[in-house]
Amino acid sequence: MIKIIAVLCSLSSPADCREQIVTTSDFADVSVQSCLMGMPQLAEWMKQHPAERLAAWRCVVGNQNSRGA
Repeated sequence: MIKIIAVLCSLSSPADCREQIVTTSDFADVSVQSCLMGMPQLAEWMKQHPAERLAAWRCVVGNQNSRGA
């Protein structure tokens, strides 16, 4: 399984950033290549979280927990 770990920053406080695992059913069949290229599912996920800005993301194969930014 591929996990997408996003670095999200608050729009109201841009220095307030954190890492979050972004995994939904939309990401079930994501390949590493599509993840690295910036997939449309991530953009759709961001539309549902308008108070945050996507600063970065990375793709992780297998199990990994979110770390603080």
